[in-house]
Amino acid sequence: MNIWADQATEERGENARLSSFVGAMALGDLVKSTLGPKGMNKILQSASTGEIMVTNDGATILKSIQLDNPAAKILVNISKVQDDEVGDGTTSVCVLASELLREAEKLVTNLKVHPQTVVEGYRIASKAALEALKNAARDNAADPAAFRNDLFNIARTTLSSKVLAQDKDYFANLAVDAVLRLKGSTDLEHIQIIKKVGGKLTDSYLDEGFILDKTIGVNCPKRIENAKILIANTSMDTDKIKIFGARVKVDGTGKLAELERAEKEKMKAKVEKIAAHGITCFVNRQLIYNYPESILSEKGIMSIEHADFEGVERLALVTGGEIASTFDQPDQVKIGRCDLIEEIMIGEDKLIKFSGVAAGEACTVVLRGATTQMVDEAERSLHDALSVLSQTVKETRTVLGGGCAEMLMSNAVEEAVRTIKGKKALAVESFSKALRQMPTILADNGGHDSSDLVSKLRAAHYEGQSDAGLDMDAGAVASMRKLGVTESYKLKRQVVVSASEAAEMIIRVDNILRSTPRRREGQ
Repeated sequence: MNIWADQATEERGENARLSSFVGAMALGDLVKSTLGPKGMNKILQSASTGEIMVTNDGATILKSIQLDNPAAKILVNISKVQDDEVGDGTTSVCVLASELLREAEKLVTNLKVHPQTVVEGYRIASKAALEALKNAARDNAADPAAFRNDLFNIARTTLSSKVLAQDKDYFANLAVDAVLRLKGSTDLEHIQIIKKVGGKLTDSYLDEGFILDKTIGVNCPKRIENAKILIANTSMDTDKIKIFGARVKVDGTGKLAELERAEKEKMKAKVEKIAAHGITCFVNRQLIYNYPESILSEKGIMSIEHADFEGVERLALVTGGEIASTFDQPDQVKIGRCDLIEEIMIGEDKLIKFSGVAAGEACTVVLRGATTQMVDEAERSLHDALSVLSQTVKETRTVLGGGCAEMLMSNAVEEAVRTIKGKKALAVESFSKALRQMPTILADNGGHDSSDLVSKLRAAHYEGQSDAGLDMDAGAVASMRKLGVTESYKLKRQVVVSASEAAEMIIRVDNILRSTPRRREGQ
């Protein structure tokens, strides 16, 4: 008997589990080739707009593809959470979750282990793995020079798998400088990224202060020192009669001119009020028509129009001002301040630079590159590095990368297996196999012999060489501490936590119910 409405489907037991596992594993296989310093890029092309994006950022790839498989969607969500929480490690978390499911599938299908037993085993294993990770973490927060070096290494490691890899030292320094200016804040709003096509990647630079991608009004001073800035969101257009929805009947053009004159007087009064704040720069989110612009320039006030929302918001944040829309009480408006406003050129374009701003931590990264895709990808890469660094400034512990942390955890989990009775032991062992897949995939992506390398790496760890990892350039096992391949402890911890939780959730599935959307009446 079928109790489901038409077009609703149900998958049960084995089938449901298999379709979950297969979906998740397929997604893992899709992104795993982007993992590590030798990872490859993907081109994503939008079906509707034809717009293309070239990226190897896990979260970006997964966010952009349309999926039908419910388990695969769960993996997309964990990579999104990883992106929001730490900013990097989005591919790793997806790959680790899919490897955990691959191992679980073998246990459930071939060895007939009950899914709940697998989940229990995974819980024990992830606890042991996280404990080992915690013990291996180092903390150099007390020594500023060593900590800066840690941050530099983390930035290099993060960037080495991205498009900026060839200039990673340059960009790592740039990212560390930008984050250290934040003085411990994780608010990346203070770091503005401006993308300008042209030049090469290394023409990018970090500029203290704030750069606004707008032009200065006509006849205004082009350079102002010790500026007082009023940031506003108000309409400054006068030439039209603005009585919304009203029709005005006049019996001659003279009357029309009178109405327009009245509008003009109103605008003049508004500009006088604005000037009464004692400012030298007026930034408006909306248009500024010629008339108010000319009055402002007569008074020696620089006017900047159309500094649309993010520009206005950021400028207010950075200069310590407030966005005003009424000007009747000058004493209650917070005026922004900065040492110097000037016009600069980047490539072909003129931009306005605010130096010596009130929020001294503010800075702007100007990114250059050959194509829009290149600059966009550079921005994504830099964003990952900045996010991880700003998180590391808060949670200062670090671990070693290059497959070293995964191998440490894998070995710790194998130690734990010996004390466990029953079928759970199989699941714990599978967890350690899944962790070993991370260095294996790293080696495969570099075209090295992964089984040979990973067994050498495992042996090195058993012999007590706890900082051994994969040197991807030489294709050999080497000390990660000497090579400076460092990762954030928070990032690694989050990868293991998210991946094991997502895997547990999918393993427990034994039914997938799909129903069609309710139809509208009369259709």
